[in-house]
Amino acid sequence: MTTYTPLPIPPTALKELRGTDDAGRPAEPFTARADGVPQDSIGAPLRCCLRDVRAGERVALVSYAPLRRWAAGTGARPGAYDEQGPVFIHAEACGGPDAAAGRYPATGAGALRVLRRYNAQGQIIGGRYLEVPEDAPAAFDTALGEAFADPQTALVHVRAVEYGCFHFEVRRA
Repeated sequence: MTTYTPLPIPPTALKELRGTDDAGRPAEPFTARADGVPQDSIGAPLRCCLRDVRAGERVALVSYAPLRRWAAGTGARPGAYDEQGPVFIHAEACGGPDAAAGRYPATGAGALRVLRRYNAQGQIIGGRYLEVPEDAPAAFDTALGEAFADPQTALVHVRAVEYGCFHFEVRRA
């Protein structure tokens, strides 16, 4: 079976997002607190290191347009398929993906995810709903295997069903 690698937000994009996000707003870092002030963030997924926010960490909630940024590097033209949405990132540079966080981040049993497939032009060419079971790695391996069985699939975005939040990206190897 093929192993798929979830990709965090790239370092260059993170540096930019820590200044101004993809909606043109300045980042507003804050310290994650158990009381949820100023923003309920503890346990939310960080897209810079693919693990959950911990109390006491400096984080920012920023708007991110993953397909737009991928397209800028590939020459794709996603047009109306371009989306942006909220993601948590560390307010300062971090060490990147946390190996202890698990292979597929933010995938607790019962979580609802959609895997959206995009072609080389940045157009959506399909998707799959996934209610994450106890064996999340096997379920994601299967779903991603199905996605990349289509030779047209260039990349897959994994998003939360409830809010549409971007969780991670997987690209064709």
